[in-house]
Amino acid sequence: MTDDEIQRSLVELHPASAGWALSCCRWEREEAEEVLQVAYLKILDGRARFGGRSSFRTWLFGVIRRTAAEHRRGRWLRSIVGPQWRDGHPGPPPSPETRLNEAQSGHALRTALQGLPARQREVLHLVFYQEMTLDEAARVLGISLGSARTHYHRGKIALQRRLGREGKP
Repeated sequence: MTDDEIQRSLVELHPASAGWALSCCRWEREEAEEVLQVAYLKILDGRARFGGRSSFRTWLFGVIRRTAAEHRRGRWLRSIVGPQWRDGHPGPPPSPETRLNEAQSGHALRTALQGLPARQREVLHLVFYQEMTLDEAARVLGISLGSARTHYHRGKIALQRRLGREGKP
């Protein structure tokens, strides 16, 4: 497809794309708008390329879904790392109490990660710290995508339980 055809298709599919983004973002309008904007940017700047292996609509919805998942993953990771980072920039210097709490949280996270089975720990590391997709992590580990998804899901649940954050994103 040419760039003009892609742009026309994006305009044509925008209402359906916006609805899909809302669904992927648990009906949070601001988050869905941001996710959709990032997905469009990925397409227009060439980071996401339509290969023609499916319909354009199917491919576009996949890009939106993956973008929403990346957005959630980033938000979850920032919630663990700490509130001192906003928009990628450090805020004011943390207080001594905050530093102590962060050190304890970091230790708790490392301890929780070390307590996970190796495969769960590896998948979580590749996805969160190396910013890989589950498909990329599966290829790195030499396992099927289904196995990677299972280890990722079980690892997140186990990590949340170990950190006492059940029910939080």
